[in-house]
Amino acid sequence: MKTHPYLRAYLAGIFVPTLVLPLILTAFFIVRFVLKVPAPIERAIIFPMAVVPTVFGLWNMFYLASHERTHLPIGLHGALIPLFGAPLMALGGSCLGLLAFGSSGITYLETILVPYALIAPLFLCGLAGYYLVWKYIVSYLNRVMGIA
Repeated sequence: MKTHPYLRAYLAGIFVPTLVLPLILTAFFIVRFVLKVPAPIERAIIFPMAVVPTVFGLWNMFYLASHERTHLPIGLHGALIPLFGAPLMALGGSCLGLLAFGSSGITYLETILVPYALIAPLFLCGLAGYYLVWKYIVSYLNRVMGIA
């Protein structure tokens, strides 16, 4: 089956976030409605639920299109998403009032304070997570879809 390789790449890319985001949404609902945390999580979860699967799918399509020229391993290609996405998300979050940059750290949703000393280790953990997801799960799905 060699027809529509970019559609198959898109579908392989959206698989992981489509499965994970409902679990995150469930955790947000438990925090909001069961534990009664007064954070406006509705504003913070709807946009990522729409954007993240699309970004994964488009990024996998970009991998398929550029792999012949770059020969970049798929895990490294996937780990590049946070390098581009984190600054854009920080800019968007601050413009929408979801993030506030203070002297001691970043305040998320006016309730959660993340000290600046934790941002680099959390970012590195995120890079490692993206690398592993793309190296093992997305590459497997690409092979199943016949595009690897």
